[in-house]
Formats: sequence, C-alpha cells, structure tokens
Amino acid sequence: MAKAIVIFVTASSTDEARKIGQTLVEEGRVACCNIVQPVESIFKWEGKLQVEREVLMICKTREDLFDTVEKRIKQLHSYQVPEIIAVPITQGSKGYLDWVTKETETLQ
Repeated sequence: MAKAIVIFVTASSTDEARKIGQTLVEEGRVACCNIVQPVESIFKWEGKLQVEREVLMICKTREDLFDTVEKRIKQLHSYQVPEIIAVPITQGSKGYLDWVTKETETLQ
C-alpha cells in the first residue's frame, strides 16, 4: 500500500483555500482537503513581526505525490512563499487509507 501523508497549507482566504482544494481534488492530486478557519498566524516576514488571520488546509494524499501537489499549489497560491509542509501518517484506518490511495491512483 502507498504511504499516505497529510499536507498542511495556509491560505489568505476561504476563497483561495477552496480554489486550491477543489483543484487538487478534481485533478486527483489529493483525496480530501479540509478547510479550517480562521487560524491566527504569528510570523516574521521581511524582518517584521506579522499577526495574520489565515485559513488552514489539511490535505490527504500519497507520499509519492508530494512534489506534484507542491508544484500545483505554488501555481494557484497568492503567497510568494506559501506554507506547504507534509507529515507522514503512521497509523490510520485501513479503509480510509485505502480510499486515499484509490482517489489518487490516477496520478503516478
């Protein structure tokens, strides 16, 4: 069975997150994308402390698809340097993980 991962992405708005999430699911790059809002992000950008409201995307896909997912997110995202980080899924329901694999198997 393919290894599954969760990819976290922050976006500037619900509309942007929906556009990215829907595109990734429609293209078979991810099986599912949850949108959590709002989240408050605290970070430094260009040397200045920023406190921003953002939207968090939680995307489930296969580990071998990370590069293609990252490339597509960068094409669709408004940020110069979007957060795109992956975490391995070490345990999970076999049925759910099989579904993630099935939904993304059209991309090799």
